[in-house]
Amino acid sequence: MRALVTGSASGIGLAVAHRLNADSNARTGRGAQLTLVDIAPEKLEEAAGGLRKEGAEVIAIVSDMTDPAAPAKVVARSVQEFGGLDVLISNAGAIAQATLLDLTLEQYERTFQLNTRATWLLAKAAHPHLKVSRGCIVATASVAAHHPIPTLGVYSPSKAALLMLARQMAADWGPDGIRVNTVSPGSTLTGISGADPASFDPALMEPGGAPDRNPLGFFSRPDDQAAAIVFLASPEARFITGADINVDGGVQTQLMVKSGHPRKN
Repeated sequence: MRALVTGSASGIGLAVAHRLNADSNARTGRGAQLTLVDIAPEKLEEAAGGLRKEGAEVIAIVSDMTDPAAPAKVVARSVQEFGGLDVLISNAGAIAQATLLDLTLEQYERTFQLNTRATWLLAKAAHPHLKVSRGCIVATASVAAHHPIPTLGVYSPSKAALLMLARQMAADWGPDGIRVNTVSPGSTLTGISGADPASFDPALMEPGGAPDRNPLGFFSRPDDQAAAIVFLASPEARFITGADINVDGGVQTQLMVKSGHPRKN
């Protein structure tokens, strides 16, 4: 398996890389060929080293996906190194904590550049190679793509646009044999959520540890999200395209509760 994963130095992206490698080992008896892309050089090299110890072939590329030239460059490097591409995981993203009134133009543009445009540019560059391999694309969206969230004035629209972008790709590129899907994480303890992974309270990730967060009552681990992403990238999902999987602990079922519908205790 030849896979490119952005935002892969930590969090969900790193968990995806480990699962892709484990999946490749289980299916073929050899590690995956992974292109890891991130903006944090030290964390990226540490992540690459860990995966190499697990048998993966890894190239690590420090790159900023808000640079419009960067996506094509990392795809070209990956294909040059591994001779093709089977899976593109567009996971790099960022949150701008601001209401629509407080939001700056710079925040607006950078958020869309990273959360939406980068996926298009990566996919466009990867298309000819994925057409040959009949490969797939999975992008990380968010529950915020489905419902507005206070103080996330631009994050929610950028992820909503990502959902439609992925569906458009699925429609356009299905005849080329390319599947395109998304996963919408809910509360996940990663750096992008503002949490420090080194100081996570393990109780928050156990049922009942965060009862007010969602119906299941806990935060997800990055690996919970990676499980869904790698499933969509696997042969088991060969007939799934244009889909979005909510991995949110059921938070979207609480809309009526929040609007006044009585909750049963």
